Amino acid sequence: MTSRTLLMTWLRHAGAAATLAACSLFVKAQTVSVPAASAAPPSAANLVSLRQVFDAAWARQPEAMALQARRDAARSEQAAAKAWTPEPAALELSHKTDRLNRRQGAREQEVGVTVPLWLPGERDRSAALAESIGAAVESHATAAQLRTAAIVREAWWQWQRARIDVDSASEHLDNTRRIAADVARRARAGDLARADQHQADGAVASAEAGMAQAEAGLAAARQSLRALAGTVVAPSKAAAALAEPEPGVAAASLEAHAALQALKDRAAVVERAAMLASTQSRANPELMLATTRDRSAWGEAAQQTLTLGLRIPFGGGPRFEARIASARAEASEVQAQLALERERLIAEREAAMVRVDSSRRQLAAAERRAQLARESRSFFEKSFRLGETDLPTRLRIEGESAEADRQAAHTRIELAAAISAWRQALGLLPP
Repeated sequence: MTSRTLLMTWLRHAGAAATLAACSLFVKAQTVSVPAASAAPPSAANLVSLRQVFDAAWARQPEAMALQARRDAARSEQAAAKAWTPEPAALELSHKTDRLNRRQGAREQEVGVTVPLWLPGERDRSAALAESIGAAVESHATAAQLRTAAIVREAWWQWQRARIDVDSASEHLDNTRRIAADVARRARAGDLARADQHQADGAVASAEAGMAQAEAGLAAARQSLRALAGTVVAPSKAAAALAEPEPGVAAASLEAHAALQALKDRAAVVERAAMLASTQSRANPELMLATTRDRSAWGEAAQQTLTLGLRIPFGGGPRFEARIASARAEASEVQAQLALERERLIAEREAAMVRVDSSRRQLAAAERRAQLARESRSFFEKSFRLGETDLPTRLRIEGESAEADRQAAHTRIELAAAISAWRQALGLLPP
């Protein structure tokens, strides 16, 4: 076989190997799972509960959009850890000739394959690291959901407080207008002075200003909720007033909290990364298998040899020590964060329970005050019609009753918000 024929044969083999490698890369690219498109948020007509608002807000979060891609990356890491070699094999081709200088017909062609080898313990620790990365992806997503739930809950109950303010201001405005109409009628009849009518009209103007302020607060709260959910939330009183159920005893496990679990999984990733770094003290050794065909001059017979080689890089040194120290420092940092987060969650749970108990007592007192204020308003309303009570007293009693009703309604919302904060401290998502 002439050197030209041999060279063409090697080139065909190399082209076939390159084509095969390109095909394998194409197939791999085609088989990589594509993240599913995020579900479209519900329409405004359907967003009537805290859970629906949370689902819509979570679908818009960057963590939710990148979750499937992170899962695919974790599965790829696990598949790579199960491979026979840490890196793909390499094809080596070389051709030597003296045509440019001596022209004595010397030729040498070499075809070889280089296969990287795992270091002792590297494969098992790579598999352990890949497994911990997969768990960390899921716990990170759950912790992100809980952080989103905290923001949504705060905006949701702020919206409820604003709605209560609007309802209370509207009721107070209706009552003051009714009183002003009664005063105007009696002033025309000569039973009350014109100054009384001015005072009643002033009370109506004050109630209108309060109504405008409450509506502005409601608009701001609605826009904050819209920025989270991506759409306007339907103002359904029946569904919006439903509070979250109180958590049961089984939900009180501190170690199952999503924030703690995310830190635990992150600590596991860092620790296993440090263990893997301790085994990677040098680059991976390489096993080489090659065949060589050469001749030294024109007319001499070609000789073919087989080469089996092993390449072992030197290791150790400052770079290796720096990598190990960095991994251990990160592991220590995560462990410290885990301890601090555990203490913070314990304090947050205790504060949430105290807040719920305090809100219950406040609600009982506020409802009793509202009931007494409504009864007093009824008494003074009758005495005002009979002329036994002056207008300033009637307006004062009306204002006190409106404030008592508003406070009672606010306290109901505060109790529901306290229960929601308690569930948040326990790591529970909206039901």
